[in-house]
Amino acid sequence: MPSSRISGFYRWSIAERQAFIQDWAALSAPIPQGLDPDLANQMIENVVSVYGLPLGIATNFQINGRDYLIPMVIEEPSVVAACSFAAKLVREGGGFQTTSDDPIMIGQIQVLGLDDLEAAAAIIRAAEADLLAQANDPDLTIVKIGGGAKGLEVRLFPDTAIGPMLVVHILYDTRDAMGANAINTACESLAPTIEALTGGRVNLRILSNLSDRRTATAACKIPASAFATEDMTGAEVVQSIVEAAVFAEVDPYRAVTHNKGVMNGIDAVLIATGNDWRAVEAGAHAYSIRDGHYSSMTRWWLDENGDLNGRLQLPMAVGIVGGATKVHPVAQAAMQILGVQSTRELSEVVVAVGLAQNLAAIRALATEGIQAGHMSLHARQLALAAGATGEMVGRVVEIMINEGQIRLERAKALVEQLNGAQE
Repeated sequence: MPSSRISGFYRWSIAERQAFIQDWAALSAPIPQGLDPDLANQMIENVVSVYGLPLGIATNFQINGRDYLIPMVIEEPSVVAACSFAAKLVREGGGFQTTSDDPIMIGQIQVLGLDDLEAAAAIIRAAEADLLAQANDPDLTIVKIGGGAKGLEVRLFPDTAIGPMLVVHILYDTRDAMGANAINTACESLAPTIEALTGGRVNLRILSNLSDRRTATAACKIPASAFATEDMTGAEVVQSIVEAAVFAEVDPYRAVTHNKGVMNGIDAVLIATGNDWRAVEAGAHAYSIRDGHYSSMTRWWLDENGDLNGRLQLPMAVGIVGGATKVHPVAQAAMQILGVQSTRELSEVVVAVGLAQNLAAIRALATEGIQAGHMSLHARQLALAAGATGEMVGRVVEIMINEGQIRLERAKALVEQLNGAQE
């Protein structure tokens, strides 16, 4: 595998980048440029158009000793560049180290109308082997390849607004699928049997998106010297990063913004690969409150040598088969670019990107401030919104930055002025 450390990739033309990526991933055809409206009409209801978002490539990633180019779909400026920069820093410490759990998801069956929750729970536990056998139809493909229901748990809620409630959890190995359909089918199949066993009434039967049995973890270590700037020593920068990280650990108002940055990276990869980014986002935020208060998704600390260490662990229910991953042509190309072979590998790549994006954001906050790089890219968006095209975009951006007036009204005035000068 060639190195993902590509110097000046942002300076290349789109055509040059496309050709390079096609060669890198051994794509049989150029990267698709969007979604066909007829295919879109088969994917969701009431289609009237196709909405496009930029697909960019984050460079420099090294994960468990392997180089990756990361496809990211996002409309926010600076995210792809920031991830690439952070991955470059992490390379100096040996790259990202990642691990992941087996792909165990949870299906929930809500049982109501019970007089004795403890007795009903005991009945369910005693029948676990039979219930698992019922859920694991040997004709199911997922069962044939080693997946399927692996265990049951029972949770009791004796005092709710609707009376006593018992919830049965099915622990389901989804293999290389995200698994929603398989889990929901298993829950449906067991519902009548659970009603018969307990004498209760089953209401909801559906998966949980809090996939806390299916987490992925990324860690990195970066020498302090890698962070040195013209104005700050590396030790000063990493100390500021740790101070910013602790702020997010203790204060939920800061944690929300901090975690939004983590999800900037994660969601962009999930969208690019056709995965359910909403499910992962919901699970990630729920996981961040598991200790009783909403806190930072990441942890950053200094080791005994003064080097920066980071860690991110999140529920990561992703798939490489089924859904938009196998339907959307750009998602298929993104999966080829990544070259992942399993859902566990994909989940590890995703959390590495989340950790990288978080590092980039808090490093910027701790040094030049978040606006220095972000506002120059924001200025480009304003120039485009004001009607600038071609070389005029760069000229409008340059003037606004030099003036320190990065506003839409100023961009419109400059476009009008420059158009007048050309006439």
